[in-house]
Amino acid sequence: MNIRPTSPADIPSITAIYAHAVRTGTATFELEPPDETEMMRRYEKLRAGKFPYIVAEIDGQVAGYAYAGPFRERPAYRFTVEDSIYIAPEMQKRGIGKALMAELIKLSTDAGFRQMLAVIGDSNQAGSIALHKACGFQPAGVFKSVGFKFGRWLDTVQMQLPLGKGDREPA
Repeated sequence: MNIRPTSPADIPSITAIYAHAVRTGTATFELEPPDETEMMRRYEKLRAGKFPYIVAEIDGQVAGYAYAGPFRERPAYRFTVEDSIYIAPEMQKRGIGKALMAELIKLSTDAGFRQMLAVIGDSNQAGSIALHKACGFQPAGVFKSVGFKFGRWLDTVQMQLPLGKGDREPA
């Protein structure tokens, strides 16, 4: 497995992975998969903001991707990122998520971010919750029934990981 920075050439694979997640799962609360143009716009916005965006490649194919983006737009949140991670369905349960998350945490810490938040769609996402816990995230709360998808109400599970010096000293 090779973990590397994402390039524009990866956008078709990323779009396909994400489209599957939108259509079949509750990890994202989007209802319609964005097209490649929209995924490229999102990629360019994150890269312009110096946020890490990486892919895991196996045998030349994108097996998964992860990025850190702004938690909120207001300036006081500038040291806090929210992680996103998606694995191709046929590549799940092979340690790709943990490898991507470890690299994303490292890159986010190196970039000077102090907190990483996970907003996990659906409290039934046991795999994602376990992955975040294995990577050191702590539970930070649950928003009950805040999304409606596939005919049911969904929670979001919040988890948090201090990065670097966290809140032990001023930024």
